[in-house]
Amino acid sequence: MSPGRRVRLCSLGSLLLGIVGTISSVAFAAAELPDTTIVFCSEGSPAGFDSAQYTTSVEFSAASYTVYNRLVEFEHGGTKIEPGLAESWEISPDGLTYTFHLRHGVKFHTTSFFKPTREFNADDVMLTFQRMFDPDNAFRKAYPVQFPYFADMGLDKSIEKIEKLDPYTVRFTLKTVNAPFLSELAMPFASIISAEYADQLMKTGKASDINLFPVGTGPFIFRSYTKDATIRFDGNPDYWKPGVVQVGKLIFSITTDAAVREQKLKQNECQVMSYPRPQDIASLQSDPQLQLPHQVGFNLGYLAYNTTHKPLDQAEVRQALDMAINKKAIIASVYQGAGQLATNPMPPTQWSYDKELKDAPYDPGKAKDLLAKAGYPNGFDITLWAMPVQRPYNPNARLMAEMIQADWEKIGVHARIVTYEWGEYIKRGHAGEHDTMLIGWTGDNGDPDNWLGVLLGCSAVNGSNLAKWCYQPFEDLIQKGRTTTDTASRTKYYTQAQKLFKEQVPFTPIAHSTVYQPLRKNVTGFKIDPFGPTQFWGVGMQ
Repeated sequence: MSPGRRVRLCSLGSLLLGIVGTISSVAFAAAELPDTTIVFCSEGSPAGFDSAQYTTSVEFSAASYTVYNRLVEFEHGGTKIEPGLAESWEISPDGLTYTFHLRHGVKFHTTSFFKPTREFNADDVMLTFQRMFDPDNAFRKAYPVQFPYFADMGLDKSIEKIEKLDPYTVRFTLKTVNAPFLSELAMPFASIISAEYADQLMKTGKASDINLFPVGTGPFIFRSYTKDATIRFDGNPDYWKPGVVQVGKLIFSITTDAAVREQKLKQNECQVMSYPRPQDIASLQSDPQLQLPHQVGFNLGYLAYNTTHKPLDQAEVRQALDMAINKKAIIASVYQGAGQLATNPMPPTQWSYDKELKDAPYDPGKAKDLLAKAGYPNGFDITLWAMPVQRPYNPNARLMAEMIQADWEKIGVHARIVTYEWGEYIKRGHAGEHDTMLIGWTGDNGDPDNWLGVLLGCSAVNGSNLAKWCYQPFEDLIQKGRTTTDTASRTKYYTQAQKLFKEQVPFTPIAHSTVYQPLRKNVTGFKIDPFGPTQFWGVGMQ
């Protein structure tokens, strides 16, 4: 732990552990940045830069962890909470009130399209959360978008009020205890935006420009974006946290083809690349000019069944489709040794994971019998959506879709493979246009609710619950887990919920993948983010 920082944990009664974090105030002086550039060969174009309305690491890498900060942050490369734009906080003994004391002297970015006249303060926190919380908020009315994470986690219902106590103090009051609340505030959707910038945009009738031209307090300043080509950032010399900004310029070179990304990395056209193909790992490991850190991914690749579409509204049909998929063959062909068979709706490293759950055996004959029992002896036609880009949880969605298509054909189910550009894929998925959909998840905050609540809860059916599954017995358990702070009790609720999931099969878990991060040898300070985004905090060049 660095000098000048202390984090204290203290008991606040049987209901909740209170957390108080402090960082000593310092005067922030502009730093001299190295005259170096890092080029990151990224896998896809972000749909935009307004973190509150997105749920994927494409946008989080391009905006949340470059341009923005949050009240609290996850330590770089880890899962612990540390102070961010809030330098300290207190939680009331009943677990319903969170009071944040804000950091002084933090500057918003100066760009060609915005020049701030004041430093960060409580007004920025109020706007950030009020536009998600209050349907009548002026900026929300000027720029009406969805806030899927805020809704998926039930924050629109669990927050009672948000108050500005003074220019550097903000208080959140909850209706009920929300055990993962502090961790949720460290997630990308809670990135703090400038109220002054939002006001400028509203006055000029350009509120939607916050999604095109972002302004934050983060380590990198947005300069330009050419869709499907490049995103350019400058290092922020006024960044409030010393040592984070180690390069003068950061460029995202959008390169959707993994083979081309690898070629560019080997030719030093980029120094960091995303998501290598499994078949390229050996070649990358043997290159003396490269390094290849890797770790077991906190992720899950799965196939969602749209339970609002017939015949997928029947559990027997979903069970039949599930047991007709040869998951072991998919692991061998798609992941090529870099994947682990998935059984549960969360990875084995997540606390409360139920080790006793077992997959239904791969059995096309029994699957066909189940379909006949459900009223479909001759099968049916269906769409099967496949992602157009590599993700940490799925290196080759097209191949996976083709293998599932062939498996289902054996039981009379005729699947038509569909794909869209990544942003459109997610948007249409949220709208429920799919029958079945290959997708996945990398954990955001280390809490089971981030899997079970966000991917399967009733409040998330218009967001990340792509199965559109709202099952009240399951929902009751999730709500109990969310409003209980005792870990043993929460584990009991989540274990019961996992058993219901396995009976009802709203989606088929397929694999947990190993995450590989290829870098040039001279890249320093890089840490794999357990939650998925590619971050450049503390990353430099020798």
